[in-house]
Amino acid sequence: MVKKINDFLAGWYMTVIAGIFLIASFVIPKAGYAYADNLAWVTIVICGLPLLYLAIWRIIYNKGISKISSALLICMAMIAAILIGDIFAAGEVVFIMQIGALLEEKTTARAKQGLTNLIALAPQKARVVKDGEEVLLDVAQVKKGDVLRVLPGEVIPVDGKIITGETSIDQSVMTGESLPIDKTVGDEVYSGTINRFGFVEIEALKVGEDSSLQKLIRMVEEVEKNQAPTQRIADKWASFLVPFALLIAIVTYLITGDVERGVAVLVVFCPCALVLATPTAIMAAIGQATKYGVIIKSGEALEKMGRVDTVAFDKTGTLTYGKLTVSDVAAFEGADSAELFKIAASAEKNSEHPLGKAITAKAKEDKIELYETRNFKMFAGRGISSTIGEKLYYFGNEKYIAENGIAIGAEALEMLEKAAIEGKACVIAGDEQKVIGIITLSDVLRSEAKDVIDRLSAMDIKTVLLTGDKKTAAEFFGNKVGISEIHAQLLPQEKVENVEEIKRNGTVCMIGDGVNDAPALKIADVGVAMGVMGSDIAISAADIALMTEDILKIPYLKWLSNMTVKTIKIAITLSMCINFVGVMLSAMGILTPTTGALVHNAGSVVVVFIAGLLYDKKYKW
Repeated sequence: MVKKINDFLAGWYMTVIAGIFLIASFVIPKAGYAYADNLAWVTIVICGLPLLYLAIWRIIYNKGISKISSALLICMAMIAAILIGDIFAAGEVVFIMQIGALLEEKTTARAKQGLTNLIALAPQKARVVKDGEEVLLDVAQVKKGDVLRVLPGEVIPVDGKIITGETSIDQSVMTGESLPIDKTVGDEVYSGTINRFGFVEIEALKVGEDSSLQKLIRMVEEVEKNQAPTQRIADKWASFLVPFALLIAIVTYLITGDVERGVAVLVVFCPCALVLATPTAIMAAIGQATKYGVIIKSGEALEKMGRVDTVAFDKTGTLTYGKLTVSDVAAFEGADSAELFKIAASAEKNSEHPLGKAITAKAKEDKIELYETRNFKMFAGRGISSTIGEKLYYFGNEKYIAENGIAIGAEALEMLEKAAIEGKACVIAGDEQKVIGIITLSDVLRSEAKDVIDRLSAMDIKTVLLTGDKKTAAEFFGNKVGISEIHAQLLPQEKVENVEEIKRNGTVCMIGDGVNDAPALKIADVGVAMGVMGSDIAISAADIALMTEDILKIPYLKWLSNMTVKTIKIAITLSMCINFVGVMLSAMGILTPTTGALVHNAGSVVVVFIAGLLYDKKYKW
């Protein structure tokens, strides 16, 4: 009951009423109505009671020195002003504090809007196709494997794969990208995204709490639970200021003999800006990051990012797309490369090996009509054989080709050596007499990777590559983007050891996407998970999750953290300067409790406003 009354009094409606009475208590006495200044009592009741409730609550429930809070200091100033008969000053100090708190609340609500939108987008119903009939069910009733029908303009209810139709999907809520993405049969779609144009049917792959949207909602909840260290620092400052303010106020009174000056010191010492501006800046920054498809789980992670001097990258899925694609097809002895690839894709269509799947995927993409095959055989870790027409073909590694009595000539060996240096995988193709060609496959470097490294270098950030890949591949990709320190062939524990070594000499941010990266993400000062569609384990271990796989968000995060810390420092410095000048003027008798409250708290409102501007600051992409 008490809390409900408190919340009602602290709202905008009652605060406006409090402001009207406060102004009336100042203006009406000027017209000769001597007792009209008592109207400020209404302001004291409306704004002062919630503050008193907060101060008492913290005294009862907080531990140790945290019992002493900014709310306590403001209440002391209010009571002291009342005791000397300056009712207007008492009402003024609590009213301006209330305004500051409401500004914080508004900025925070605005900053969280992007996160709130995610929750609001969670669809409630789904069109499930059963026995050819469409049934409208609650999303919670959808099971993995169900076929769902999604009409143009509808929100996709679960993660799934398109099995019928083509469309364009608006993924801006999930990725921050404004342009719709074309999708067709076989492509994955995610809950919370919008089907813009075409009629599609999808097979449900991830439902309920496993869906992408629900993962984001859980992250939102984590954001709500975590408090920034700067907020705790603000409370510590308030704990220090209360006894210090009392001491200065008493000394001022003992020296001057003027109790009003002592009260004015208390009023000016109220740490409104210190308490309000810091969480406002933190939440504004978190809100801005959300606009660009970045989930920051806590203010602490944001602050730590500002101290980062080394960024450690995983390779596969981070600097690269983590997907093998055919890069070259080389046919020997005058053979046709297009024919060679058609033969290889025909033979590999029954293979479960990643290299074979990549070859057949490329053939499907190029709409190549494959040959009929016979006698398919697979030899784990080595290769395959298959008969096409009347001819037997072999596809595999050097060992497998040699085992079948096929000689590998100088031309082929030279190509294999070059591919190894460039970190490419090779499938050697041969018939019963000779090697007829080589197909090379590689992971594709992200187009923005070098730009990211250059931007970080411009910020004096050291970059390191930590990967489980072979040394040659790691060095090839590392050198291509400009990373000089490369650690290859690392097991998950070895990645952790490398991160711990970097931490001994500085502050490290680890970027990764897979399960094997999770331990390193957890141990790093700041862990950033690539893509919300990536490993659940990696995302859980990370402090920050990118909802898109655009690694340009990494230098953006560094910039945002720097801007946030800068804004906080400006806010604290400004508030301390205002306090210092105000205390001096109060001790000299220039400021009364009334004018002291006005000057100090008006400054606090300005500081909160400055912190809120962080939400709209622009980053040069």
